[in-house]
Amino acid sequence: MASIDALFDKLLEKKGSDLHLGVGLPPLGRIRGELVALRNSRVTNAEMHELLFEITTEAQKQQIENEWDLDFAYQYGTRARFRANYFYKQTGLAAVFRTIPSKVLTLTELNTPEVVRKLAEKRAGLILVTGPTGSGKSTTLAGMIAHINQTRACHVLTIEDPVEFVHEPLKAQVTHREVGQHASSFAVAIRSAGRENPDVILIGELRTNETMKMALQLASYGVLVFGTVHTNSAPATIERIVNAFPTDEQPQVRGMMAESLIGIVAQQLLKTADGKGRVAAHEILLGSVAVSAMIREGKTYQLGNLMQSGRGQGMQTMDMALEKLVRNGTIELEVALEKAEDKDQFRKVFTDEPMQPVPPAPPAQTPKA
Repeated sequence: MASIDALFDKLLEKKGSDLHLGVGLPPLGRIRGELVALRNSRVTNAEMHELLFEITTEAQKQQIENEWDLDFAYQYGTRARFRANYFYKQTGLAAVFRTIPSKVLTLTELNTPEVVRKLAEKRAGLILVTGPTGSGKSTTLAGMIAHINQTRACHVLTIEDPVEFVHEPLKAQVTHREVGQHASSFAVAIRSAGRENPDVILIGELRTNETMKMALQLASYGVLVFGTVHTNSAPATIERIVNAFPTDEQPQVRGMMAESLIGIVAQQLLKTADGKGRVAAHEILLGSVAVSAMIREGKTYQLGNLMQSGRGQGMQTMDMALEKLVRNGTIELEVALEKAEDKDQFRKVFTDEPMQPVPPAPPAQTPKA
């Protein structure tokens, strides 16, 4: 048993999502969104090196010493996996570990809207799951891949850095490729993906315009492509991708997105009203003729109105999702206001009109990553 496993035990007992280690500070766990000390004593420089290098290979140790940064996944027996990032800061060596549960939660357990399951059942096109760091993107994507794995005889290829959720093949054949271990870069892995006969491709993060363009091309070839982007809304996601390209290439990119985009799920994690966990709020945009036209014409500012009017098809803005959570008592109004797009209008909804309660939603599992 590695020395750091004792800290992982404390983190898991408290249902924490992240472990922060820094010299001169006690180990900190992110518990229900807040950083909490897991012990009173502070981590010394000697202890830091023992904790971190006991679980790395010699090659990984050389990487952090030479490049001052390291990402990898650590398997803690059958209890959990952790996505690790080692780095240097003012006080010396430091690390953050993100919990990746060994059990992949289903979309039902995550209490995602029904339309998210329907998106996972599409056969081709681009699906983006977006949100800030720690908003549960990886957990939602894992639930979607698990649904495919349970229901469809196909080849699922994941390209990640590092591999997070590990899916045991059920009805589908699942291939996990890790950047740095199985491919030199995302671009190299995506470029070769088309030759690996996949039906579904999960790209851990669309970081560059090169990887974005290749993902769009694969989606146009009849492959179902999942990807993540660090944006807070569906319109912002489209603009982020388009603006990653030079001006002269943007019309072509808009055209490719208009043809291939079938859905964007933008999510935020919020503290529940009972203080016992966190719940995801989902903004959902579904591809359509109208959406394609707005993307081509650069009128993404109109997508909010389209999502509001598309409630019957399963679309919703973030403010609509937050309103539901407040009305059923899942989250407090002030918590929702922190994430609301139009804060004045959102507050007005609850101050000008009597709140109409809705039946409580099923209890949601807390996404970890």
